[in-house]
Amino acid sequence: QVQLVEAGGGLVQAGGSLRLSCAASGRTFRRYAMGWFRQAPGKEREFVAYIDWDGAITRYADSVKGRFTISRDYAKNTVYLQMNSLKPEDTAVYYCAADPKVRGYYYTENAYDYWGQGTQVTVSS
Repeated sequence: QVQLVEAGGGLVQAGGSLRLSCAASGRTFRRYAMGWFRQAPGKEREFVAYIDWDGAITRYADSVKGRFTISRDYAKNTVYLQMNSLKPEDTAVYYCAADPKVRGYYYTENAYDYWGQGTQVTVSS
């Protein structure tokens, strides 16, 4: 069983930055692929970013490419999402998720077995 706890959300002005963190429990964290998703009010949850188990492969949604960076720290069992040049349309609850089987279809919720509780990000214009 894996527990994921997100932190780092908040209110920021457009153009600002935030860094989200996702702390994972469990010794097998280093073998998991990890993803970030977000859900805006009235919308479905959508893929944001992905990092594979060894950090060699990252993927991003087109809407955040060039502005967001996903990374992981194995010593801290933590995955990060650095968000720069934030826009009002980035406002959402952000969730991290773990895929222990490294399924590959990283852009869908079905690839992930474990989810955090979410952290709110609000970008004002």
